Order: sequence, then C-alpha cells, then structure tokens
Amino acid sequence: MEEVPRLVSEMTSMFKKRMADFERQQRDNAGAANEATPVLSAEFTAFRSFIMQFLCVFQQQVSFMVQSMDDMQMRSRRKILLLHGVPESDAKEEDTKQVVVKVVKDRLKLDIKPTDVKRCHRMGRTSQKARPILLKLHDVALRDNIWRGKTKCKGSGVTISEFLTKTRHSVFMEAREKFGVSQCWTREGIIFVLDSKGVRHRLTSRNDLDTIVLQQPEQGAAEPVVAATGKVVPKARRAASRK
Repeated sequence: MEEVPRLVSEMTSMFKKRMADFERQQRDNAGAANEATPVLSAEFTAFRSFIMQFLCVFQQQVSFMVQSMDDMQMRSRRKILLLHGVPESDAKEEDTKQVVVKVVKDRLKLDIKPTDVKRCHRMGRTSQKARPILLKLHDVALRDNIWRGKTKCKGSGVTISEFLTKTRHSVFMEAREKFGVSQCWTREGIIFVLDSKGVRHRLTSRNDLDTIVLQQPEQGAAEPVVAATGKVVPKARRAASRK
C-alpha cells in the first residue's frame, strides 16, 4: 500500500510527458493545418484538463487512505515497545519475558511481573549482534511508565524505542539525518522535530517532513533563537524543551 502514492505520482509524470510530446507534434504539424485543427486542439485541451484534475483528486484520496491506514496501524502498536542492546543468550530457549522483567526492574526500578507482558520475542534473524526485543504489555499505563523511564538506561547500552510503522520509521530516520539526532524524538507514535529556529513540529508522514525542510533557511543562514528576555537560547536548552 505504501507504494501506491509513488505509482500514482509516476503515472501523473508519464501522462504529462505524453501530453507534452503530443502538443509538440501539433506545433510541428501546424503547417499542414486544416479546418478540423482548432476543434481538435480545443478537445485536446479539455481532455488534458479533465485528466489532470482526476489525477490530482485521485492522488489526494490515495494519500488520505494510506495515511488513515498508517494511523490505525500505529494505534494498534500503542502498547508495544522495543528494547535494544539487551544481550542475547546462547541458549535456544531464551525466556525473553524473564529477560525483559529483569531489565525493567534493574534499570528502570519499576515493579513488573511476567504476567504483565502480553507478548515478547526477539525480532529478526539470529546474528552476532543482539536482536531487539518486541515487548507488548497488557496495561498502557505500565507501557508509558517504562517509556518515561527510558532515560535511566543511559550509559548502559540498553535503549528503548517505540515500534513505529515502516513509513514513520523511514521519516524519523530521515528527519534525524536532516536536523540531528538530538533534535528529533517520538512520543505515542508522533514524530517531533525541533528545527533550526527552535520551532517544534509534529510529523506523521513524509509530506510533513518535506514541508518543514522547505521552510528552513539555507545552510549557514539559520538565525539564533531569542527568548522573551532578549537573550539567545542555547541549542542545548532548545533540545531540552521537548521533554
């Protein structure tokens, strides 16, 4: 489904190219014009206008449908978190629930029992690198407590992230490349970005990211953010404002 908007865009580009080629042929054959040429030209213009309007509406509807499906998929992941950097046991029958319970108790100091975990397993194929653990909880409140306590894992090699959809994960990674890792974060499936002016934005799609990028000044031309007191706000303090 994620490929549909791209296919519609390619189809629109192809149609525009074909119409441009046809118009060029009409101009080249203008010397051999006859009485039917004005009528044909008017009909062609009307047909092109109709098709372009149809493609525009169709693309908007497809984008809306894809976004709605992504929203529903993200809501279904509301109680899920990913734990990265947790050492993987060599044993074939690793009890991931017990592993997660130990990490949460030791690192986050939260009271959690195996029965609080609805589903838990390693993601991906076995490799030398420890695979992330997908953790789905019964209670969304416990999930949020774990999420809020993730900073306690700092320096331990263990990190916690949200289980974003493929589309949002792609947008999130691209945003980090453009604005910096410390300027991007997620909360409840929403991507937040702090731009070069210190303005915070909410993202759920690539269109949102493209809009923000277009609004940014050219590299090296960014203006400092000034607080109400007239003092320049340090970048570190701007990043802290997201919490």
